[in-house]
Formats: sequence, C-alpha cells, structure tokens
Amino acid sequence: MSSMNRQKIVDSVPQKGFFGHPKGLFTLFFTEFWERFSYYGMRAILVYYMYYEVSKGGLGIDQTTAMSIVSIYGALVYMSGIIGGWMADRLFGTSKAVFYGGILIMLGHIALAIPGSLGMFFVSMVLIVLGTGLLKPNVSTVVGEMYAENDVRRDAGFSIFYMGINLGGFLAPLVVGTVSDKYNFHAGFAIAAVGMLFGLIVFMATKKKNLGLAGTLPSNPLSADEKKKVFSVIGIAIVILSAIIAFSVSKGALTIATFINIVGILAIIIPTLYFIFMYRSPKTNSVERSRLIAYIPLFIAAVMFWAIQEQGSTILANYADKRTQLDFAGIHIVPAWFQSLNPLFIIFLAPVFAWLWVKLGDRQPTVPQKFALGLLFAGLSFLVILLPAYYGGSDSLVSPLWLVLSYFLVVIGELCLSPVGLSATTKLAPAAFSAQTMSLWFLASAAAQAINAQLVRFYKPETEMAYFGVIGAASLVLGIILLLLAPKIQQFMKGIR
Repeated sequence: MSSMNRQKIVDSVPQKGFFGHPKGLFTLFFTEFWERFSYYGMRAILVYYMYYEVSKGGLGIDQTTAMSIVSIYGALVYMSGIIGGWMADRLFGTSKAVFYGGILIMLGHIALAIPGSLGMFFVSMVLIVLGTGLLKPNVSTVVGEMYAENDVRRDAGFSIFYMGINLGGFLAPLVVGTVSDKYNFHAGFAIAAVGMLFGLIVFMATKKKNLGLAGTLPSNPLSADEKKKVFSVIGIAIVILSAIIAFSVSKGALTIATFINIVGILAIIIPTLYFIFMYRSPKTNSVERSRLIAYIPLFIAAVMFWAIQEQGSTILANYADKRTQLDFAGIHIVPAWFQSLNPLFIIFLAPVFAWLWVKLGDRQPTVPQKFALGLLFAGLSFLVILLPAYYGGSDSLVSPLWLVLSYFLVVIGELCLSPVGLSATTKLAPAAFSAQTMSLWFLASAAAQAINAQLVRFYKPETEMAYFGVIGAASLVLGIILLLLAPKIQQFMKGIR
C-alpha cells in the first residue's frame, strides 16, 4: 500500500473520540473483546473437557495427549493467520476478513455446544482455526491503519486495544468456567458462541461510522488474471490434500501423534520461508529488508516467551486441577478461574504501561530492550513454581498463591513484549505485506505452541522441578543475550523505536 493511500485511510478515520485516540478504536476494542471472550472461554475448559472421564461429561482422552492436542490446536489457530493475512492483503481487505472470521468462530463454538462425538469436536476445531486465522491478525492490522506512521499515540493505542483483549479474557474463564462447572461443558461452549455473536453485532453496527476506509483496501490486490490462476491452484491443492489425508487415515498412517509432529515441523518451516520470501521480494525495498533482519531476533524472543505464557492453558491448567488447593479462604475455586489471572493483571497494569511509555517518550527502552525484559520476567514466572515443590514435595497440594505469583510475573513480561510487538510489527512490516507480516507475528505463538506440544510429554510429577527449572533458565539466558544485542538490532530498524 502506497504512502498516499495510507494517509488517505488515516484521514478518513475520525481521529478523536476514544480516550484521545481514533474513534475506530472503540469498534475494534469491543469487537476483539467479544472475540477473545469466546476464544478464552472455550480454551479455559477445553483441556478439562478432553481429559475428564465420559461419566463427568468429558471425552476421556489421555491427559498428556489432551495437553498436546490443545497446544497443537493453538499452533494451528495462529498458523491459519497466514491464510487470513494473505486473503486480506490480496482479495478483500481486512474488514471483510474480520467479519467472515467471526462467523466461522461462532459456528465452531456452536458445534462444541452440541453434545456429540469426537468427530464433532474436530469439526469445531477446524471452524475455529479457520475463523481465528481470518479475524485475529486482521483486526490488529486495522488498528495500525488508523494511525499515521509516526503517530506517537500508536503504542498507547495498541496497549488500550490489548486491554480490551484481556478484559474479555478475564471475564470468559469466570463465566464459562462457572457455567461448565455448575451445568456441563456444552453449556459453557454455548456461552462462548453467544460472545462471538455480540462481537459481530458491534463490528457491523459501528464500522461504517468509526473506521472510514480502514480495512477496506487490500494492500496488494490480485489482478483478474492472477485470481484465476491462484484459485485454480488452491482448488487443485485442496483436492490433492484431501485425498492424501483420506488415504493416510484409512491406512492408519495419520495418527494424532503423527499429526502433532507434522504441525510442529511446519510451525518452524513456514515462518522461515516467509522471512525469506518477503526479504527477496522485489516489492520490498532496502530499508524494509533491514527492518526484516531486525525482526528476526524479536521473532525468536517472542517464540520463547509464548512457549512459557501459552502453557497457562495446558501445564498450569493441569497444575491448577491436580496440584493446587482448590478450597482456599472459604472459597471453592474452579480450576478454570486461574486462567483469568493473566488478563486480570493486564487490565490493571496495561494503563500503567501505556502511560509509562508515553511519559518516557524518547527515553523509554527500545523495542529489543522491552523484548529482553519480557523474557526475563517469563523465566522468573516458571522458576517460582519450583519453590513449592522444593519445600513441600511433588505429592502435596500447594497454595494457589504460587500460581497467582507466577501469572503476575509473566504478565509483567507480556506487557513489555506483546503490545510492543504488535506495534513494532505494523511499523517494521514491508508495505506490500502489511497484513501478512502481522500474521507472521502470530506465527511466533504458533511455533511456541507446536514446541509445547512436544514439551508437555516431559511433564510428570517426578520431573516437575526439572521441567519448570530448565525452561525458566533458558528464557533468562535468551533474555540476557537479547539485551546485549539490543543496540545492534536497533541499528537495523532504521529509525523505528
């Protein structure tokens, strides 16, 4: 997208109206609030639904396998963002991608809400994976389009947007977790479907007035001839892939374990190929190539961070269910409630960090330095889990306050890295690949969760201390290395802070 078109989009958006930010931030804030409510509500109970016995309303899947599936499902959700980013950039723009994605997500939650077989479960996963791939990267891209390139409000705007994400994430485990505990899992999934419906209503009712041209223009649209060729290739690829999958399943070659391994390999290969493709593209100029090089260590750091943070829905969810005192201070705690801790802390701390970055102005840490801080706090969040096992052993139930402390530390790291990463991605992205680069940012989470699908196999009561200790120490070491390399990375960013 040319600089002229970018400025035209910015001029079309009312620039004041939501806490001093563009009016469209209201639309995107509440659209993403409800989408995250539906997603995190579903995710809060998903691992329990999978490994609880059939007599308790679950699917009765092996516990380790269940955690691996949840991780690989998370990886697929973010990998599908590549498809969503490409379709937005080349076909119909980010606004339509958000709308179509919301519909698919809602249908996926409806499928989960219907009591059925394991087959129905996998159908719902496909719908949610595809829908989130369309919605998640593109709604963030629209946020970036509302601000001029050098608008000092951009980082603060993303922090406010990020607070909306986490407000939905905070309420979802409390509401959906309580409903599923009191009634059944399917009632909880139904609440998630209603949440996505509300998100679609907010988006459609306010986008024309608040968003202007933001999200309406594909940044690198296909020509008519290109469309014919691309659609033909996609159609043939779908037929061939479907045939391969059907044959593999019938012969027993495509098992859950094999599928997890395949996704793990793809989660590493796809972002690597994407970096190479964008770097070598004739549509990427020399300044943009330099910024892509700077983006590589940030991407690696993000993978390490999300590998820890995303275990909140697998390892820490299991820890809450099996290792934590659930009757505390006269309250019976539903295990899913612990997943509200991360967004709860963000709700309180995000405005503080948004204010801090604006207050510091040019004196604030650089993007690489903020990423390094994120890794340091993530590592500490795992190391503190060592203490209850060290003092009380791996057999006794531990105070829920240890989980509270762990979530608190990782949130400090998240606020140093995640909203900053969203903002940096929109600034470092080559103009011709704006939405696709945002998809690349979410591929860091995909790679992290694909790695987690392998790591969870090593988590057992007898290996608990080694598990948390090794991963936590690795994050600390990588954070220190990134801190030392920060000045050099900053040079490659060519004036972007």
